[in-house]
Amino acid sequence: MSNVTVTTWSLEQTAPADLLPAVAPDGDVRIVRAGVPSPEFSRFLYASVGADVRWTDRLGWTYAQWERFLDRPGVETWVAYDRGTPAGYVELEPQDDGVVEIVYFGLIPAFRGRRIGGHLLSYGVARAWDLAERVPGRAETKRVWLHTCSQDGEHAMDNYLRRGFRLFDTKVEEEPDVTAPGPWPGARTL
Repeated sequence: MSNVTVTTWSLEQTAPADLLPAVAPDGDVRIVRAGVPSPEFSRFLYASVGADVRWTDRLGWTYAQWERFLDRPGVETWVAYDRGTPAGYVELEPQDDGVVEIVYFGLIPAFRGRRIGGHLLSYGVARAWDLAERVPGRAETKRVWLHTCSQDGEHAMDNYLRRGFRLFDTKVEEEPDVTAPGPWPGARTL
């Protein structure tokens, strides 16, 4: 197996005022929290959003692994729907000392380029900042962070920077060159 050089950038916000929200897209776009931990739905989102950008680390997870991850206090999945159809998601994971990581964020390929991503990211970041309001005993959020890499979507970094994230770390590593699992042949965009 060959290797590929991957650059990973870590970005952060350290105050709610850092968030620079995007304008909501036109049309019937709604963002709803997936209030019931559902391994099936979360795996669908993960596989559908990450299929063409080489998200593979969770593909081998068992049902029990998905369940353990999702059924922890403060782990939240917020889903964007376009006319009732899932378009993408943002997944929040609380960490120690008032830190919240945006673990996964993205859109299903057919929904990219329609201004949904900036809106979804803005909404997800705002939910990271007010996470303590929904989780009893949780400390107020002091920092929201995420990482993106050179294999992610071409507009990912620009979206994060436009939303007010600041770069705090860069790593360059050799990783196995895995084949992207999809989308399947003939997939179309809306």
